[in-house]
Amino acid sequence: MDRIRDEAVAGMFYPEPPEVLERVVRGMLGRCTSGTVSQPKALIVPHAGYLYSGQAAADAFACLSGFADAIERVVLLGPAHRVAIQGLALPGVDWFRSPLGAVAIDAQGVLAISSLPQVVTSAQAHAAEHSLEVELPFLQAVLGSFTLVPLVVGDASDEEVAEVIEALWGGPETLIVVSSDLSHFLTYEEATVTDRETVQSILDLRPLVSHHQACGATPINGLLLAARHHQLRGRLIALCNSGDTAGDRARVVGYGSFAFSEESWHE
Repeated sequence: MDRIRDEAVAGMFYPEPPEVLERVVRGMLGRCTSGTVSQPKALIVPHAGYLYSGQAAADAFACLSGFADAIERVVLLGPAHRVAIQGLALPGVDWFRSPLGAVAIDAQGVLAISSLPQVVTSAQAHAAEHSLEVELPFLQAVLGSFTLVPLVVGDASDEEVAEVIEALWGGPETLIVVSSDLSHFLTYEEATVTDRETVQSILDLRPLVSHHQACGATPINGLLLAARHHQLRGRLIALCNSGDTAGDRARVVGYGSFAFSEESWHE
């Protein structure tokens, strides 16, 4: 019998009825103007509720719209929020489901990294984790058919994350997606300054020094190491915070989305 990781935050972070979810996701994608002639190899996207960060995420996923036929596999990494884990955790399932349907786990990708000592299997780490799940409807809407390597990142070094990404790098058929929000619970003014500094570090491919800059600092840093190795160039797609979208400005969460390409960006 196939093992399935069911949706855990539908109805909380995003709409649960499939027809409503698809309408919301396609509506956000339809408002985007971030198209590009360069195929992105990697994205960094936020993972809050769609009311808060959905448009910033959609702006990045829209960059894939012209390349859906080329992308067959997505390597999706996000930070652990619920369960403390050592290393990077696979879910140990055959399918990863959202209300829009189930996506097959990429068996060859899992096999390629299973022997690495920092890679573990933990259904518990994935069970209630939102950082990967909220990205799935966007990927399904833009790409249609693809396979998935979902990894929850816990206590790991930048180098350990980069080693996993490198093992799965592949060619244009493989997309790397890192799920991360930026600063947490600063004032609007403080967050604006802090997030701008974080954006510059990411665009310069310089590692982040603290999880106060981004909850997914570890997977971001692993991607930045790999990006330097492959001479990727980054582009800021969207930057805002919850004070701009659906919250007050006394305590905000920052959201940024980025795309990385092996070629120069053309505006």
